[in-house]
Amino acid sequence: MKNSIRKIFLKLREDERGATLVEYGIALFVAVVVGGTVLTGLANVTSDNFSDAVSASTRTGNTD
Repeated sequence: MKNSIRKIFLKLREDERGATLVEYGIALFVAVVVGGTVLTGLANVTSDNFSDAVSASTRTGNTD
């Protein structure tokens, strides 16, 4: 019994398919976090630019 359990664990340790899946999962997670951070920063900059444009147009009287 003990020997058969050991064989199963040794076989699982040699199988790297699960490790590759975990690596892809980690890479996907990092890409989502980095992409979300970049898009949030871009959204903030875009919002600030539109706010500045609206402020500038209302100061000069241009509402077109």
